[in-house]
Amino acid sequence: MIKKNYLALFAKSFNWAGFFLPRKIYDDCAKLYAFCRVLDDIADEKADLDYKIEKFNKMKIFFENSFKLNDNDKSPSYENETIILDIITIAENYKIKKIIIEDLIDGVASDLKKRVHIRSVKDLLIYSYRVAGTVGLMMSKILKVNDRRALKGAIDLGIAMQLTNIARDVVEDKKMNREYIKPDFENIQATLKLAEMFYQSSFSSIQKIPFRYKFSIIVARRIYRQIGRKILQKGSMKNYENSGKIYVNNFEKIYHTIISIFDLILVYLKEIETHQRAEEHAIISQEVDLDERI
Repeated sequence: MIKKNYLALFAKSFNWAGFFLPRKIYDDCAKLYAFCRVLDDIADEKADLDYKIEKFNKMKIFFENSFKLNDNDKSPSYENETIILDIITIAENYKIKKIIIEDLIDGVASDLKKRVHIRSVKDLLIYSYRVAGTVGLMMSKILKVNDRRALKGAIDLGIAMQLTNIARDVVEDKKMNREYIKPDFENIQATLKLAEMFYQSSFSSIQKIPFRYKFSIIVARRIYRQIGRKILQKGSMKNYENSGKIYVNNFEKIYHTIISIFDLILVYLKEIETHQRAEEHAIISQEVDLDERI
């Protein structure tokens, strides 16, 4: 059976940036994304809630059982067993803590409700860490990052991208009875302002990423950040709602890839800064101990 490349099929911006990674690293990043996609697909599936919860729990049980076994004992018994076993192998190879993957699973599980309604910035930050900051942290491990400031920056970049997603998908989320932020343009703007703070915090830490991986992360950061800027250009809720899915087209990706060369130079000229989002990390750590994960 030919394995799907979920990264190429469903994550065009990340796949574009992945072009600048060595093939082995790209393949492992694609396996990480495939795992994330399988989790999301269960939560987003148009099916009975009880059925989705049962399906999600089966996946979770298979993951837990497989993590405990030796390689020789792992036997496929689940429809997405290859994807689950791949993420376990990646965790073992890159020394990714199991608790980080469990945070991701818990974050997606929180969407398995009849109604999702996030009521505070604290809950929004915790949710964004779980479903995306975790991915940034795991990605940084695949990229062989060990510096603590850079790992914090990886969490920040993941949170920034998730906040961008939330701002982009307000209409789509409303149809699924999910309200991560209030569905008005003022709150979309506020969410993108918060995302911008996390994008800024992530920048100087890119210094600590090994050279051959730097440019890919800079490209991904710049292109995803542009989605938020395009949303802000809509200027009103009416224009936003009439725009459909907001994305960066290929011409824009080429332009921002070229501009990323200057970002790469700037990374080397800029002194690495003290972590800027310490206050927000402290808020998240009230429920999830980030120091334990890093």
